[in-house]
Amino acid sequence: MKENIYKGILTTKKEKTYLLAEGGAKYLEGENIWSGYLKHFSGRKVCARRLTQCDYETNKEIIIMWPDKPAQEEPFVELYFNERLAKYRTSFLGHLAINVDGEIFNFSHLLNENEIMKHEDYFFRPALGEFAPHPVTRTYNVDNPLKPYYDKFGRLFMRTIHILKITGLDVKKLSEIFYEQLKTIRSTPPDPKRPEEYSDFKILTNSCSTIIREGFKKYGFEKITGMFPRDIFVNISYYFLMQANDKRIRAAWRALPQLMVDEAAPSVMPPLMNPLNRWKKRCLEKYEQAA
Repeated sequence: MKENIYKGILTTKKEKTYLLAEGGAKYLEGENIWSGYLKHFSGRKVCARRLTQCDYETNKEIIIMWPDKPAQEEPFVELYFNERLAKYRTSFLGHLAINVDGEIFNFSHLLNENEIMKHEDYFFRPALGEFAPHPVTRTYNVDNPLKPYYDKFGRLFMRTIHILKITGLDVKKLSEIFYEQLKTIRSTPPDPKRPEEYSDFKILTNSCSTIIREGFKKYGFEKITGMFPRDIFVNISYYFLMQANDKRIRAAWRALPQLMVDEAAPSVMPPLMNPLNRWKKRCLEKYEQAA
């Protein structure tokens, strides 16, 4: 079923908020628009659609909103290194995800975060309903199964994200590799003691970062190494920016600063664990582009 996507300028007038379309039509008037969107997108042209998840306060479908930008036409891969979340001990080393031609593969120790996401879902989900932190603990909390709080709203509102963009790869081949990995995760029997977690997740050998590293190895890039998210991101960036010999492959590196909202503290850059990668990072600084 085709989704209804609304486009217009996010406008607030006489205490009413809506999307003002080019022809003067007003979309989503009277809907609950998340405060983070009002803070960062007011006066800008945006896209919006309804999600199947509901806002716990209104019991209405949540509205997701994102900047209206042209779609990428050339097949691409983007590697996302997310800085660490200050309030979570398990986030100490940061997080890695990968976008293969518009499908973002996210791997995690939490089963419900092993998923394929659209660009707007990954970056711009609102902190409403199940995506929000718990209103009291301000963290992930599923004590009430009828109203779980997963604290997994738009990643760009939660962290600064560093991006390596690569073109010239066989996106179909790479996508198939990560689809197979996701299939493996979903077919793995859960641990009865921790049913919400991926039972085969291992911080050193089978994590968000090593799964992506192994995907590149299966593709054919055997020189890519590393164990932790930032180290692997630096290694993959160093490889594609400085070592890849295939002239059809092009790469660019940039950072997207966190969009600050009340629901998230500033993210923190984790350390590089391998001293050699500190040298590689200095070598790469000249390649960093403006966001």
